[in-house]
Amino acid sequence: MIEVRKLKKTFTKVKKKTGLKGFFFPEKENFEAVKDISFNVKKGELVAFVGPNGAGKSTTIKMLTGIIHPSSGEITVAGLDPVKDRKKLAYKIGCMFGQKSSLWMHLPAIDTYKLYGAMYDIDSKELDKRINEVIEMFDLKDIIDVPVRKLSLGQRMICEIGAIMLHKPEILFLDEPTIGLDIVVKEKVRNAILKVNKTQNTTIFLTSHDLGDIEKICERIIIIDKGIIIKDESIENLKNEYLKERYVTLIYDENMENVDFEYRINGRDGNKVMIKVDTSKVSMSDVISKFMKYGNVIDMEAIPVPLEDVIYDIYTKNE
Repeated sequence: MIEVRKLKKTFTKVKKKTGLKGFFFPEKENFEAVKDISFNVKKGELVAFVGPNGAGKSTTIKMLTGIIHPSSGEITVAGLDPVKDRKKLAYKIGCMFGQKSSLWMHLPAIDTYKLYGAMYDIDSKELDKRINEVIEMFDLKDIIDVPVRKLSLGQRMICEIGAIMLHKPEILFLDEPTIGLDIVVKEKVRNAILKVNKTQNTTIFLTSHDLGDIEKICERIIIIDKGIIIKDESIENLKNEYLKERYVTLIYDENMENVDFEYRINGRDGNKVMIKVDTSKVSMSDVISKFMKYGNVIDMEAIPVPLEDVIYDIYTKNE
């Protein structure tokens, strides 16, 4: 669905100088925002495209959607060139940028949906069918006729997703879709995005600083820093490769406060014992077997490695 080959984008910026000479004869310098990147995204993939501020991710997305032109390289999105076929591409993609609303605040969402239908040249009967599908998919029947300004932020964000789905895009570009939302609303938005992917096999290309979005929505992560891709990997493999430590809580059927463990522990609380296992040095099963000799383990909780730690580790190594 997305093919990128040796993509570059160079901007020209003016150096700040004081005095008349600097005003009339400003010095200019080139700045490479994106430096020779390449990647592919398959149909139906859930991909996170992440990086620190200034890494080049927003510039890349704008090139993928045809908003700005690349300095060099090749891009194909849904079989089209975003530069030459921007109008055609608009019918194949959907975009959502944080809390920049695409809905008319003083009108009900259904009025915006009908306007979008006209913009995308959707037949009236087909549009009615699609609106009903969106209402059912995202459970909008109780709010679809309410002016958007009267909706809660979470309700509005779900309506936003419904709006960009009306023309049945093949790819969704989502830039910070849950920014500023509380935990409950974030979960609703994430579930809506996953539902779109599952029911229509829509490709999801997501940028977010919220690692919860990345872990709960995406299967693959592309990390960009200083205009270059420093990692392109499945999220699970990324965790396994970069952070070998696993955090495990063992729950016994009796108090373990006074037990003298030979193996170093991270802490204990009554019948709970917390350990940290470096799987690059020892197997998880061997360590757990040792701890099972101290008593009857009735439950065990494995805490996943935080993705935030993984990405921080990658950035540090890249520096």
